[in-house]
Amino acid sequence: MPNNSRQKVLGPVAALEDHVQPDWWRKIFNPLYLKTDGDVVSDPEITRREIELFLGLLRPGADDTMLDLCCGQGRHALELARRGYRVEGLDRSRYLIQKARAEAKNCFLCVRFREGDARKLPYGPDTFETVMMMGNSFGYFDNEHDDIRILEEIRRVLKPWGRILLDVTDGEYMKAHFQARTWEWIGKKLFVCRERSLSANTRRLISREVITDVNKGVIADQFYAERLYTGDEIMDLLKKAGFEETTNNGDLFTQSMRNQDLGMMGKRIVLTGRIRKQWTPKKAQKGSKHVVVLLGDPQKPDPLKPFSVFDDDDFYTIDALKSALNQLPGYVFTYLANHETLIADLQKIAGRVHMAVNLCDEGFDNDPTKELHIPALLDLLKIPCTGAASQCLAFCYDKSLVRGVAKEMNIPVPEAFLVESEDTSFHLPFDFPVIVKPNFGDSSFGITRESVAWTHEQLICAITMIREKLGYDKPILVEEFLEGKDLSIGIIGNPLTSYTVLPITEENYDDVPESLPQICGYEAKWLPDSPYYRIKSVPARLEENTERFITECCMKLFERLGVRDYGRFDWRLDKNGNPKLLEVNPNPGWCWDGHLAKMAGYGSTSYTEMLQAILHAAEQRIEHAAMSAAPRQTSPAPESACMATAG
Repeated sequence: MPNNSRQKVLGPVAALEDHVQPDWWRKIFNPLYLKTDGDVVSDPEITRREIELFLGLLRPGADDTMLDLCCGQGRHALELARRGYRVEGLDRSRYLIQKARAEAKNCFLCVRFREGDARKLPYGPDTFETVMMMGNSFGYFDNEHDDIRILEEIRRVLKPWGRILLDVTDGEYMKAHFQARTWEWIGKKLFVCRERSLSANTRRLISREVITDVNKGVIADQFYAERLYTGDEIMDLLKKAGFEETTNNGDLFTQSMRNQDLGMMGKRIVLTGRIRKQWTPKKAQKGSKHVVVLLGDPQKPDPLKPFSVFDDDDFYTIDALKSALNQLPGYVFTYLANHETLIADLQKIAGRVHMAVNLCDEGFDNDPTKELHIPALLDLLKIPCTGAASQCLAFCYDKSLVRGVAKEMNIPVPEAFLVESEDTSFHLPFDFPVIVKPNFGDSSFGITRESVAWTHEQLICAITMIREKLGYDKPILVEEFLEGKDLSIGIIGNPLTSYTVLPITEENYDDVPESLPQICGYEAKWLPDSPYYRIKSVPARLEENTERFITECCMKLFERLGVRDYGRFDWRLDKNGNPKLLEVNPNPGWCWDGHLAKMAGYGSTSYTEMLQAILHAAEQRIEHAAMSAAPRQTSPAPESACMATAG
């Protein structure tokens, strides 16, 4: 950092490049930098506009953690903190970091600022959802390899599916439009002269800045160099570092109030990318519980998914799960998803793991009829697991059977009848409209807008569609179609230990055309282009008596059907507001944006907390069962009593 006394000036130089120090960036970001570039880096309105743009591109979640890399005096990080985001800042300049810390303290903002080198970040792997390098902070080093090292470090500290944003000078534009010589007044006391030229290889722009104080004379004569990347070149660097979905989001023009020499900040480009990677294995701490997590096999076809394959949304959902579980203290998680080796893999770890988290709702080999095989296999290997046992899964896979149990318990269900595969005619014992469903299955398999019928012709078409288009030859359930509120209720826990009833959710059909039947079926869950994909889940507004009745019925069914640890129950009101049970879902969808997670969110329970609650519910149940099965210790009778009995 230069002192405020007269400094020796080199005078005219033949080649600016000869006077650039490799580590020029160590000294130049000082109080003078905030004055000479203050029209850009100290203008809060410019910062607000830039943050608006960047947030629009990244769309971060409310709980995401961000890193403002090469944050300078923290202008972007502080603005993000004002908007409620969790953000940290890192920069090489001690002076600028001290300024950032002081400003955060003065504004009562919780932002951690650290001094460090972008080529060796002081963070662990998988730390941030987003890393941003803003304000043209990329391309300072002599060697392009160092720029790649920065991107590789960003890749390391990003979580799977994390996002990067780079805001850098448009090198192609700057080569053609840089100003070789400029001068300008900074306030009434500082006078700045600048010289610029391209490096010998034309890959960098060399700048010289001579700063004169009207009272003290020349106080700085400094040289610096920045690499001139085109948008395509940075995209290539991002791909080399392992980023995907790289996008050049266009130009960013700086609008300075002073509007004089903007230099490298005049025209920039904004690039984004996403990282796909595996979670870094978590080191086991002493006393950690080893838990194995069972998932569907992404290498095998899945008949319930569009095109029968796992897509990006599925992989994002799996990584969101791993991210949430990774935050739970006291556990180490191993993931098994290869069903070709699943049995052998489980045999190897039997007796060596704390428990299994069964999230394989696709079923063994991604066969939904084999969902019950997973807990059966775990039971045979004596590996305790979360969720329902095989018998419960078998019961609830059969909608008609669940209806029969409910009716036996005086729990209301819609009117319905079964159409067997051999039936060629049938009698409709109640009025239209009706809804036609496969009797066996889940994930809304076979339930679309064509499933709702108002006439006999539509009913025949709906049955034919399930039989012929889906190749389903099992019984078909024809059910009274209820047109009242569409409800779901979730329960986490177990009746014999402790449990939580989650807030009831209701499907909002306001954005679905009125001409379509109001159903949350296959299209709503799997087809983004369908109007049903616009359905929103919202907290239900019900009369107190109705809510109490639904809750009591769900608790009875939870226990009667053998649901364990967590479950979801689907209900619908008829036109008179009477609730009727539709389905029972043991081991319901565990994904971050599923119904169960939304219901938990209504009660201010995060996704991570929801998963932790399921895990704890299973542990409590397993411990309670072990205690109940243990033989009771009986105290021997007093000697006198024994003698009396003998006499």
